[in-house]
Amino acid sequence: MNVPAPPTEELATKARLLATLHGGAQPLLLPNAWDALSARLSVRAGAAAVATTSSGVAWSLGVPDGDRLGREAAVAVVARVAAAVDVPVTADIESGFAADAAGVGETVARVLAAGAVGVNLEDGAYDGPDALRPTDEAAERLSAARSAADAAAVPLFVNARVDVFLRKRGATTALVEETLERARAYRAAGADGVFVPGVTDPELVRTLADGLDAPLNVLAGPGAPDVATLAAAGAARISVGSGIAQAAYALAERAAEELLTAGTYEAQSGALDYGDLNALMEPADRAS
Repeated sequence: MNVPAPPTEELATKARLLATLHGGAQPLLLPNAWDALSARLSVRAGAAAVATTSSGVAWSLGVPDGDRLGREAAVAVVARVAAAVDVPVTADIESGFAADAAGVGETVARVLAAGAVGVNLEDGAYDGPDALRPTDEAAERLSAARSAADAAAVPLFVNARVDVFLRKRGATTALVEETLERARAYRAAGADGVFVPGVTDPELVRTLADGLDAPLNVLAGPGAPDVATLAAAGAARISVGSGIAQAAYALAERAAEELLTAGTYEAQSGALDYGDLNALMEPADRAS
């Protein structure tokens, strides 16, 4: 997909806005998108920024999540999403779509050229014996991301994902200590925010938020405390990851099963209007 790179100053302005959204009176709420239409629907619903979900993107392109999607395909989706909305876009780039730090820098340069002004970069490992990358290796990859953004003169918001609670088991105290130790190293490497999926208990959120010198991002969904509770505990950014994509695919399966078994169509009730969705995807110059 050949989409012209946005002007540097336009990207820089959006990047500064994204950073500001992490420090407001209310947390930044991100209903993660996986394509242009889901991004535009999020913005129409009131989202101040759009975040992509790596799993939703991967599934929609026919591959599993977990560093299985290639860089080219991932960047193409980022470009489509960024071109579809006027708000800042932050891209889930998994662990960087690269084997080494230099490759992560190349990915970030491509993501910036695609129009995103933020990235999630995780420290989980998918192809080795350990659940997590060594801290120094993960920090080096984050440093490469920061360097690529500096070279592009864009203050990219780098959200360092710490997968300790997601990928490890053990005493909560030990997990908290490792999470904060990794977060400190990632901040020193250039990360702007820290994302700790697997944590929604308000007391634990407060412990992490108090121990960080950066905005804390948590992953929420059914069963988690509501936004007001997580915000009171110190969450500066709340995202839902693959949750909305999973709900959409659940509806697709229910509707298919109903058609094939009962021969009825009730699962499709409440669908958005065809003309409305079609109009939403009109280019701005034709929609006006």
